[in-house]
Amino acid sequence: MTAGRILVTLTVLAAVTAVTACGRRAGLDTPYEAAVQARKDAAKAKQPLPPEPTKPETDKPFVLDKLIQ
Repeated sequence: MTAGRILVTLTVLAAVTAVTACGRRAGLDTPYEAAVQARKDAAKAKQPLPPEPTKPETDKPFVLDKLIQ
């Protein structure tokens, strides 16, 4: 293999890896869920409660979500 061909191969692999790494993982909490949990934890510890989180809009799929499903 020539150096040019190796460079092209590594560039394509890096691009594919970068594109497939986009998106959301299913196991992570959303910011809304994290805020609700923070309020529950503060109430349990008898600390001042953070502001009430606003309910997010419906989940809108992202273009690259199809790559990780």
